[in-house]
Parts: sequence; structure tokens; C-alpha cells
Amino acid sequence: MPRHLPAVMPLDTLEPFSQTIADAVERTAPAVLHVTTHRNGRPAGSGSGVVFTPDGYALTNSHVVGNATALTATLPDGRSVVARLVGDDPATDLAVLRLEGERFEHARLGRSAGLRVGQLVMAIGNPFGFQATVTAGIVSGLGRTLRARDGRPIPSVIQTDAALNPGNSGGPLVDSTGAVVGIATAMIGGAQGICFAVGIDTAVLVATALMRDGRIRRARLGLSVQTVPLLQRLRRHHGIEQGSGVLVTGTTEKGPAARAGLQAGDVLLALDGIPLPGTDALYAVLSPERAGVPLPLDLLRRAERMRLTITPDAED
Repeated sequence: MPRHLPAVMPLDTLEPFSQTIADAVERTAPAVLHVTTHRNGRPAGSGSGVVFTPDGYALTNSHVVGNATALTATLPDGRSVVARLVGDDPATDLAVLRLEGERFEHARLGRSAGLRVGQLVMAIGNPFGFQATVTAGIVSGLGRTLRARDGRPIPSVIQTDAALNPGNSGGPLVDSTGAVVGIATAMIGGAQGICFAVGIDTAVLVATALMRDGRIRRARLGLSVQTVPLLQRLRRHHGIEQGSGVLVTGTTEKGPAARAGLQAGDVLLALDGIPLPGTDALYAVLSPERAGVPLPLDLLRRAERMRLTITPDAED
């Protein structure tokens, strides 16, 4: 007896899970770009991006566009338009483009702060040049930290198992409603389903500053550092709760650290009253509004606890 094949589901009927994904993609895919970079008149690379305003501002990755001399964006409707780099921020691997033209479909931006581990997400992009490719997965982890090219930690990174491949960089990570909750930025080569996106809350802050100023200004101390454990006897003697601190390995001549009297070998404990258990915490404290402001700095120097005042400079 011949086997009976299962009934084919009508094209206009999808089970709820598939319907959720299809609806979310339908809302966002028209705003997803294929970004081509050019150098000296020749194509040099490609990635993805997402339009987030009706007048053609788009988010992508800094590493996608950072070394380009010219940019072209291809839209899902078939148009190819010139894209201008408004500004990029290697410290968060984000960049903002402005597309030439008018009448752009744009994606709705959501919130990354409210994401939950296990939540459904989808990545839309152009891996290996295959335009408008969709992969689905879940939020695998929150609050991850990646290292940017300048060594700073990118904060509040989303880990997902929605597959990313070369060419996905800069494309949107969207939730079940089609709202953009992240910008795809990296994957672990050789791993299975370990991919990362910069949270959209961070992206919005960076994009706002780039659109306003064309750059991101941060505070700097002019020193090189590394995380070190604190000896138990020193912690007991000084009543220090944290188990580690930030070791100063060098200072920049005439920089804020040198002016404040910091020395190689000092171990930083807190800046402006905020504990410094490691280098990530130090970078996080150095927000733009602290540039030019005298701040109390607690440290250990040769087992003695002391406090200095340091005034961070604004990054050039």
C-alpha cells in the first residue's frame, strides 16, 4: 500500500510560532540594507545595516564601514543608493550612515533592557551576500562583555544562538514583534550558536551622539592598567570588600594620571566612590560627563591606602 503524505498546509495558514516569525520579518526586512564598502574605487567588503528613520539614517557596525572611502547601500526594493558615513564609534563597534534619496522604509526600535534569556529573536542580514536572510533563535545570555578594537569593553552585549555569518554584521536582531533589540556584531568562530549583538539601548545612545556631534567623546586618565587580585591580608587590614582591583602599569607623560601623582604599581580601588574590581569597571566609570571634573580616587600604594584627586581629560 502506498504511504499517504501528510496534508499540505494552505499557504495562507501558518502555525502560531511560524506566524510570529513571518510577521516580525515582514515588518522589519524592508528596512534592512546590504552595505558595500569601496576603497580606491573598488569593492572592498560588505555587511548589513538597518534604516531607523524615514529620512534615511541607518545603523551598522564600525568594523563594516570604518576603512571605506565610499559606501553603497542596496535596499530590498532593488534601489542602490550612495551612503555617507555620519560617524562611527569603534569602542562600541557602531556606526551611523545617511542614505541619499527619499521614501525609506524604517524599522521600529525596541528596548534591550527588558530582554529575557530564552526569548525568541531573529537576525536579518546579508550573509555571504545572500540578501534578506533570516535566522531565528533565542536570547542565550545578557550582559555579556566583548572587547572592542581599542581594548574597551562593549557593555551589555546580547548573546544569541540565532546564526550569524560573515555579512550579517551590522544587521538587526529583532524580537517577536519585529522591533530591533540589537545590532549584530560578532560570532565565535568554530563554535556552535555563540553569536553577539550590541544592545539597541547602547546603539540609540551612540547614534544620538554621532548624529549630533559626529563623534563620541569619553573621559580618559592616561594610564595603562590590568586587573589583579587583592591579597587577603590587605583586604582585612583596610576593610576592603572587593576581591580585586586595577593595577597601574604605566602612565602617559603629562596626562591626568601623571598630573595626579599616580605611579606604576598603584592599585586602584574606587573612582568617584564607585568600586573598581577590574578594568571593565574603570572604563565604565569614564563617561563623557566626568571629563574635566575633579574626582576622588582611592588606591593602595605599597600596602598603604590613600586618596588622590584626578581630573580626567576629554578624549581627542
